Amino acid sequence: MKADIHPDYHEITVVMTDGSEFKTRSTYGKEGDRLQLDVDPKTHPAWVGGVNLRKTGRMEKFSNRFGDLNFGSKKAE
Repeated sequence: MKADIHPDYHEITVVMTDGSEFKTRSTYGKEGDRLQLDVDPKTHPAWVGGVNLRKTGRMEKFSNRFGDLNFGSKKAE
């Protein structure tokens, strides 16, 4: 293996948007640096349900068209 071609792999502290912290190993910065996140899984709309994805597959089209029908089940009287 060639010498001096790999980046330094060291421990850093990651700070989440709510202020919580955890330590991990990374090539970011230098030993002991802090990585402040602007977006993380606790606040990003894709993980907290804020993203409205448009579904256009065949099953979604079928569900939109016939979703309120109860196939094979009896209605309670």
